[in-house]
Amino acid sequence: MYQKFFGLRESPFKVNPDPRYLFLTPGIQEALASLAYGIRGRRGIILLTGEVGTGKTTLLNMVLDWLRQNRAATAFIFNPHLTTSELFECLMGDLGISCESHSKSEILMRLNRWLLDRYSNGQTAVLIVDEAQSLSDQVLEEIRFLTNLETSTEKLLQVVLSGQPELEERLRQPHLRQLRQRITVRCRTNLLSLEETQGYIAERLRIAGASNGPIFSPDAVESIYRHAKGIPRVINVLCEHALINAFADQQKTVTPAQVEGVAHEFELDNAGSAAPVSTEPENLENLLSVEKVLRDLSTVLERMRQPASFAVGSGKGS
Repeated sequence: MYQKFFGLRESPFKVNPDPRYLFLTPGIQEALASLAYGIRGRRGIILLTGEVGTGKTTLLNMVLDWLRQNRAATAFIFNPHLTTSELFECLMGDLGISCESHSKSEILMRLNRWLLDRYSNGQTAVLIVDEAQSLSDQVLEEIRFLTNLETSTEKLLQVVLSGQPELEERLRQPHLRQLRQRITVRCRTNLLSLEETQGYIAERLRIAGASNGPIFSPDAVESIYRHAKGIPRVINVLCEHALINAFADQQKTVTPAQVEGVAHEFELDNAGSAAPVSTEPENLENLLSVEKVLRDLSTVLERMRQPASFAVGSGKGS
């Protein structure tokens, strides 16, 4: 509706997790490096956590695209409300493994043989579970058992558990301590700072084709940051509707008043202030190939952003 008015090819602030729009803050770069390190190093279980709306699924879709371009086998579970039998059905289906038997022992033997074949050929298999904070204890235990599929030196199946901070709380429960002890890499998504919010908005506009100067005034960006509190999903909602309001007013620059109107409409103007969150990346030890991994991931990201290449990972999730 407003794209032509602002000189855009597409809407830059959709809330779907499109990895083309992944904004590489230092924290996101560290999370990507951690995920790649854990997967390449066959570390077993990797934990990714972050508040609602901070871009976990977008990050996972970026990793999925990177894995597929490197010919890794992937399974992506985005519906956490599964029984144990449904977990195995989704895993085997995504990995493309046929098994006529519904016996758990037969499925595990078939999966183990398949993983050993891939391992002998130097190939990787990865299970990614989104919204993992909603998994049942039984399914979490089955995922732990899957990490028992291993050689004498390495894990055959790499597992990424992604979820909200409640997942960390659940893993502290005594009956899940064995699963917690299997987690070898931890990473997180953070809230954006004001400076990162400015860069986030500018980058999404650039990717969508903006080339005629700033569309949001500096004061409008500050208003967006104040109401969104650094949450990318809320930033998207505010920016999308502020652009619509500016288009309706036939104004080429979004003003603070238009942002305030959207914030009031979505009842964001009465929310409490957010606590300061550090966006400085934590040091990771033994990341021998972090720079190369990040270069590889950045290359994949730029390839996806080319106008002729809009193929992305699964859009499911949040």
